[in-house]
Amino acid sequence: MFTRQRTSKLGELFMFLGNAIAAASAVSHGRQTYAGNLHRLGLDADEFRRINRF
Repeated sequence: MFTRQRTSKLGELFMFLGNAIAAASAVSHGRQTYAGNLHRLGLDADEFRRINRF
């Protein structure tokens, strides 16, 4: 049971990092991020798109 739980947490970590990398890559290339990536990161897509760059 413990091994399965650890594997699940590790998978969640990799999924979180993948979504963060995808969102950061889109922003750095001047593209809009996918709403699904932002949602999985706990961010509101509409609020995120209202952020202006300086």
